[in-house]
This record gives sequence, structure tokens and C-alpha cells, in this order.
Amino acid sequence: MEEREAVAVLRYARISPLKARLVLRQIQGKDVGEVLYLLEVMPKKGARIVTNLLKSAIANAEQKGLDLDRLYVKKAVADRGPVLRKWLPRAHGRATLLRKRLSHITIVLAEREEAD
Repeated sequence: MEEREAVAVLRYARISPLKARLVLRQIQGKDVGEVLYLLEVMPKKGARIVTNLLKSAIANAEQKGLDLDRLYVKKAVADRGPVLRKWLPRAHGRATLLRKRLSHITIVLAEREEAD
């Protein structure tokens, strides 16, 4: 049987990939309902960003006709995006380079196989 999946991608998210991965590791392989609750109580900036992306993936799954009760997070990855560079003036005429890292976050939802 072919696996039916729903995908949602957020490009140029203003969060570093390392910080986004902290959240994504917690949700991989879990049911969608459980994940929504986890993200709601998680005190991380990435949780808010991933919640919106997950809701988009759920809407995509609904549009494709997938069974929402059997959905789980099959894959959740944060890839590196471009880096915004900004100079911050410091003492004695010096300057420090600030690197604002961006991420490309992808969430793939799939239906769980029915246990026979």
C-alpha cells in the first residue's frame, strides 16, 4: 500500500536550526493530538513556530483526505537557511558581527498503519 503523507514547509524562519531542532526532536514519531498539547506547554520560541507549521500540515492532510485520528509526525527537520549579518558597535571604535541564523523547517505527517 502506498503511504499517504501531508507536508508543510516553512522557509526562512527566524530561529536558529539548533534551537528549532530542540523542539522537533521532541515531536518526531508522536501522534498529532499529543504533539499539539506538548507544543502548547513547551516554554520555547520554537514551539510557537512549529505549532503554526503543524496546523498547516494538518490542514494539508485534511485537504488530501487523510484520517486525522491516525496522523502522526513521520519526519520533522530543520535545515540551515541563510545567515543575516549585522554589525554591532562596541567600545573603543570596535564592532562585533552578529549572526542571525535562519532555518527551513519541514514537517511530514502520515497515517499510522492499522493493526490487524
